[in-house]
Amino acid sequence: MKKDLGLEERKYVIGGVAVVIVVTYIIRLLMLQLLSDDYKKNADSNAFLKKVEFPSRGVVTDRNGKLLVYNQPAYDIMVVMNEESGRLDTMEFCNTLNITKEYFIQRMKDIKDRSKNPGYSRYTQQLFMSQLSDKEFSVFQEKAFRFPGFYVQKRSIRRYQYPYAAHILGDVAEVSPQDIEDNDYYQPGDYIGKQGIERSYEEVLRGEKGVQMLLRDAHGRIKGKYMDGAYDHQPVPGKDLTLSIDLDLQALGERLMEGKLGSIVAIEPATGEILCMVSSPTYDPRTMEGRQRGKTHRELQKDPMKPLLNRAIMGTYPPGSTFKTSQALTFLTEGIINEQTLYPCHRGFIHKGMKVGCHGHGSPLALNYAISTSCNGYFCWGLYHMLCNRTNYKTQNEAMNTWRDYMKSMGFGYKLETDLPGEKRGMIPNAEYYEKAFSKNGSSWSGLSVVSIAIGQGEVTLTPLQIANLGATIANRGYYIVPHVVKEVKGGKLDAKYKQKHYTKANRAAYEAVAKGMRSSVLGGTCHRMNRSDYAICGKTGTAQNRGQDHSVFMGFAPMDNPKIAIAVYVENGGFGATYAVPIGGLMMEQYINGKLSAGSEGQAKSFQSRHISYGTASR
Repeated sequence: MKKDLGLEERKYVIGGVAVVIVVTYIIRLLMLQLLSDDYKKNADSNAFLKKVEFPSRGVVTDRNGKLLVYNQPAYDIMVVMNEESGRLDTMEFCNTLNITKEYFIQRMKDIKDRSKNPGYSRYTQQLFMSQLSDKEFSVFQEKAFRFPGFYVQKRSIRRYQYPYAAHILGDVAEVSPQDIEDNDYYQPGDYIGKQGIERSYEEVLRGEKGVQMLLRDAHGRIKGKYMDGAYDHQPVPGKDLTLSIDLDLQALGERLMEGKLGSIVAIEPATGEILCMVSSPTYDPRTMEGRQRGKTHRELQKDPMKPLLNRAIMGTYPPGSTFKTSQALTFLTEGIINEQTLYPCHRGFIHKGMKVGCHGHGSPLALNYAISTSCNGYFCWGLYHMLCNRTNYKTQNEAMNTWRDYMKSMGFGYKLETDLPGEKRGMIPNAEYYEKAFSKNGSSWSGLSVVSIAIGQGEVTLTPLQIANLGATIANRGYYIVPHVVKEVKGGKLDAKYKQKHYTKANRAAYEAVAKGMRSSVLGGTCHRMNRSDYAICGKTGTAQNRGQDHSVFMGFAPMDNPKIAIAVYVENGGFGATYAVPIGGLMMEQYINGKLSAGSEGQAKSFQSRHISYGTASR
């Protein structure tokens, strides 16, 4: 009997189809059970609730123990989308939280938008609304059982005790998508330091999150801790910080700079600890608390006077005559001059058609008198002779780069690496810079064409922090410690760089000579208005040229032989150094050294507080 070949072939076809179907089901089951965690997540979310417990953020005090920053309880509303799933009475929910239905719809949409919320999962808690007050929390808690999928999560918000030191303290705000992408510690709805020490010491202040594993029944009700808390982790509080800031000194500085643009920076020379850092205009850090932070920040960003800009470390300015001290240190150490070297000044430096003006005083003059009277001619001659010297330096470029190396060793031209974010480096030119700049015009540079840098003009720019650090270096007679605003981390350690001494290229004898010149400036020179009998002040004025009114600058330290404070004052468009910067510097020194102002000095402080400089509305 012949076989039915068609039937035989159909048998194999049907068998093959059956095998393919079975294999497909097996592969799918493997993918669901081994490669995909969707079902596991769903099962876990039905059985467990992972409740994040946020640590308390470290508190902040000033050097004298005054509380500056603390925490206050607040509450967030969290939602698990897989549990909410359309079962909510939206109107009652909105009325309870005092929000509109439109806000609710948009917020739920934003939570699901992975471009705005990259950590989104329908099985985990997502932030719906943050920082409810105690009153708002109480109203919501009474009705919480009516809102499936919504939970209350306790946390704390930052509070700032005083209206001072906003640029130092900074603030906290909700993490951005970029923050989450950069660090897997953060989840949507978390908070992170955005500015000031809140940002630079974020990992120290934030602590570590904890978690509770809660067991739920088939109806989603919490039945208690899973395995009596065996898998729970307690939150670790953040570390407390003690700042080097003296709050009373900071408050006085902010008073004195009202109605002015500029900065005051004071440093304890022996330690590098920043005693105050004023940037004006400033703002009240208390306006950056809680949910009002976003609105306040937008308003500050629109202000043409840029109150968010920390001018102390972000403002780069010509240092003016305060820079002459660094030139004296360089010329003395390099043997270009000695303390008896005389240079002429006929109302300025005049040579081969080049003139840099100066005010009237005796001529010729030696170094001490040149510092005391702030002579432009003297320091221009010094730099000119250094750049033209072929005994010490083979080429002009070598001389210029030697000068640059001295400036670099004093902390100029590079960031000092203070412990606040956003520091700028300023500008110190070198030979290569001038070769490139002059070659564009088909010319070459010489000592004559760059002498203005010797008096803190031209291409030279520094931050107020760098100018104050110059004062600290002279006070220490040759070294500085990187300026920093955190004095102590409770239960932790400061970075070793805030203990290390940085010695400059200038020698001790040069520093002694410059300190004597600065003392002469107070006894009978450009700083004579700040002379007093109870402690010896060393100072140097600066009048930095500007397109409009000149800037008023002062740099100094006190006492001369046992320095407790070095300070820089920079008042934009304040005119001569003696007009604003010198008296402000004197008041700040008195406050710190004596612990208070005399009655007469307090009257002077009130007078300067009320003196405002007109800047118009031009962007700065």
